[in-house]
Amino acid sequence: MNLPIIQNDTPIQNDNSADTQAAPPLPMHPKDVIARGWDSVDIVFVTGDAYVDHPSFANGLLARLLESEGFRVAVLAQPDWRTCDDWKQFGRPRLFFAISAGNMDSMINHYTANRKVRNDDAYSPNGQIGLRPDRATLAYCQRSREAFPGVPVVAGGVEASLRRIAHYDYWSDTVRRSILLDSKADLLAFGMGERTILDIAKGFQAGKTIRDMRTLRGVGFRLGASEAIPVDENTRELPTYEIAKVDSDAFCEMTRISHLETNPHNAKRLVQRHGREAVVINPPALPLEEHEMDRVYALPFTRRPHPRYGTERIPAFEVVENSVQIMRGCFGGCTFCSITAHEGRIIQSRSKQSILNEVKQLASQPDFKGTVSDIGGPTANMYKMRCIRPEVEAKCRRLSCVHPTVCKLLGTDHGPLKEVMRETRSIPGIKRVLVASGVRMDLARRDPEYLRELAEHHVGGHLKVAPEHTDPEVLALMKKPPANDYVEFDKAFRAASRRIGKRQYTVPYFIASHPGSGLPEMIELAIFLKRNGYKPDQVQDFIPSPFDIAACMYHTGHDPMTGKPVTVTKGLRDRRMQKSLLQFFKPENYFEVRKALEHVGRQDLIGSGCDSLISDQPPREALNKKRRDANQAFAEQKSGDHIRGLRKTRKKQGGRVSRSQKTVGYRPKRSGND
Repeated sequence: MNLPIIQNDTPIQNDNSADTQAAPPLPMHPKDVIARGWDSVDIVFVTGDAYVDHPSFANGLLARLLESEGFRVAVLAQPDWRTCDDWKQFGRPRLFFAISAGNMDSMINHYTANRKVRNDDAYSPNGQIGLRPDRATLAYCQRSREAFPGVPVVAGGVEASLRRIAHYDYWSDTVRRSILLDSKADLLAFGMGERTILDIAKGFQAGKTIRDMRTLRGVGFRLGASEAIPVDENTRELPTYEIAKVDSDAFCEMTRISHLETNPHNAKRLVQRHGREAVVINPPALPLEEHEMDRVYALPFTRRPHPRYGTERIPAFEVVENSVQIMRGCFGGCTFCSITAHEGRIIQSRSKQSILNEVKQLASQPDFKGTVSDIGGPTANMYKMRCIRPEVEAKCRRLSCVHPTVCKLLGTDHGPLKEVMRETRSIPGIKRVLVASGVRMDLARRDPEYLRELAEHHVGGHLKVAPEHTDPEVLALMKKPPANDYVEFDKAFRAASRRIGKRQYTVPYFIASHPGSGLPEMIELAIFLKRNGYKPDQVQDFIPSPFDIAACMYHTGHDPMTGKPVTVTKGLRDRRMQKSLLQFFKPENYFEVRKALEHVGRQDLIGSGCDSLISDQPPREALNKKRRDANQAFAEQKSGDHIRGLRKTRKKQGGRVSRSQKTVGYRPKRSGND
């Protein structure tokens, strides 16, 4: 069976509008549909997030893009998944249901690295939890089919993208099937979805069938038992689900191949058998050109949550409300990060004029206080950085342009970014333009002038950087630069700050329990922190995210790119000790740190020596915490409640969750989940 692949995606037309006026948000309720005079809708966009009409929210951006092409779109935000009633409120959609779990994978949204239920959901009104189910894509697709059988169901978003083939699922500690099979979606749109969702919408509008859409880039689909598997020079077959589920070598091979086939200019179609069925993943959609990026970000956003939320806060919106995204994508290729897998490693940048127009619109808003909270993207300083040889970029299969060294063909000029920084801060009404996105240190050190301007004008006292670790082997597994890069960058940034009379500091992010990192490596990291006077405020506990290379390492104990064995920390006790070592200086971590040091025979770090991490006597705060933990554990054991802080979800009449009441995340097969 040979399947042609469309080589050119639908272009996103540029309307050349420099002064976009905000338009009313899209319908979120049947009354909104009636107010527009519509007798039906074309597409119902189902999302696990609150509906925010802002370009940082996928539900806002994609819905606006569809609207700009003449489609009638209604947004069904955080519906009650227990029945399909909410799916029926807009009537039968004329074209399809577009399904997204939200800006995050729903399992990462719900649970911590220790598999505990999170206390809040930044993408929900007032931070309430329990307003979306676990594995939201599955539930939403099921309800869509129940509500209107025969209406096409298209799954997309981060959750669908990262689970498009067989994948390791940390929360069940199993290898799960492709989400295409479990959700029974008709199509899966992966990656950044602008081109793909327009291709699909225009295809259905033109009378094409689901089968006709199988040639589109950025699309995955199921093959039934009676359908032939594609076999041609443009197709690579992955190890079957059944083999990858039980064979670590096969899982590594599946991961290796799938990551090598991510460059849209040379990627091949992937096929993976699941029993008698199969999933087919076409090559990714082509990256957006500059004028297309400009068009997308010039859509008439209100930059606000939908008015139906009233005074309810959306915490994630408050973080990005006054930010401006100037680019997308990341060529760093960090093995623990999903950005490259979802957005691609080819940097897609907006024009300077497009960015200035958005900043001017911000400045004209009556409630704007004068500070742009961030101009950046996944990384602050990759704006307009591309391969200087397009013909080489089209053939390249390198997973990182900066590891183990910066590619000699990578354009690393900060000049265009410096122009944007200078001109945005000179706009009338703008007091400050901050850079809150993380800075790639190995690139920034190549341009002292960029570092000086950053320190002088764009940092509010602290600058985010992500060294992640200090051990050379762990850093190699992460695809991160050597630890000395951070030390030298920190010195350069502080020196630049001192020259302009400011006391500013870097905020380093480190990861505990990453594959390759055991207690000895974490102890050396703690010593590094003490010797250099670093006291990280925030630390990350490694979570294996579906599709990531690091998740494969965690599951199999091998690096899929080299086949070499990797040390993996899985026990919750050891994970707690690693995390505590990153903040050894906090009194409440005393006993965990001591346990870690004694466990590996490093009692030399207990006492009053120069390199000692803790004293030989526990501080009062540590004793008090130990007493509180013991009392709480005893109380829970006595009451029979072994899960801390959980209460059954109370509901309003009719089965809806009350946002004014404390709720918990939905978990299948738990009593209290309707």
